[in-house]
Amino acid sequence: MISVIVPTFNRLDYLRPALDSVFAQTFDAWELVVADDGSDVATRTHLASLTAPRGQRIERLWLPHRGSPAAVRNAALGAARGEHVAFLDSDDLWAPRKLEEQLAALRARPDCHWCYTAFTRVDSSGVALSEERDRLWIPHQGAVFDDIARGAAAIRTPSVMATRRLVLDAGAFDEALPSAEDYDLWMRLALRSPVALVDEALVFVRLHDDNLTRDWSSAFIGRDRSLRKLQSQVDPRRRALLQRERARNAAQLAAEHAARGDRKAAWQALWQARSYAWPHAAWWKQLARRALGR
Repeated sequence: MISVIVPTFNRLDYLRPALDSVFAQTFDAWELVVADDGSDVATRTHLASLTAPRGQRIERLWLPHRGSPAAVRNAALGAARGEHVAFLDSDDLWAPRKLEEQLAALRARPDCHWCYTAFTRVDSSGVALSEERDRLWIPHQGAVFDDIARGAAAIRTPSVMATRRLVLDAGAFDEALPSAEDYDLWMRLALRSPVALVDEALVFVRLHDDNLTRDWSSAFIGRDRSLRKLQSQVDPRRRALLQRERARNAAQLAAEHAARGDRKAAWQALWQARSYAWPHAAWWKQLARRALGR
């Protein structure tokens, strides 16, 4: 059995097709675990009305609103019973063969305890974005910790399937992170197992106004906390990689502040990172740009 983990908060117009894409899977030995983060009456009424097709199990968790995707996913993980877990956000979609293809990939690679697929980004109507035609996709598989840390491996949450035991052994999602909790988990999974790849776009990641966070800087803050935390869990070579990525992350944060016209915040980002970032070229380049007023 595969436990399908779906966190949700309102978004009923997107939730309906997301769940329909689960019901349409060609592999049918699944259970659906929906963790509702204090949604409105309409969303909860719809969830309560769901009937599992072909006798599958639906578990509904009614949670008080926390606004933490990590906490909501972890609550669903706690109720899951499947050997594998697959994650689907409530505004994204799966192709019908998604679970079947990933399970086959894992069976073909018994050394791998998790798997991901390629993906297509779509708009609010489910139509592929025009820039998808030119987006460079570089597949990564096997030992991918370094690739994830550098941001080279593009792994989206709804593309991941893993054994439940691997996710729990890795500590599940870190609820202390304000953002980037998904990439934080993927790095911890990669420390414990190579990853299998289905090099086919079986996932449709929806981009819309509701999922563009207002606090854009939280992604940089979450990434820095994740990189810093993981330094104590890796060997010296990887520790150096993580420190270099922290410096690059700080430089990118400063550059984004500057691009938004906030020079003071740009300087603060660089200053706060100085203790670990000063040995790295990315930090110095950004510092020089700020000094020259660019």
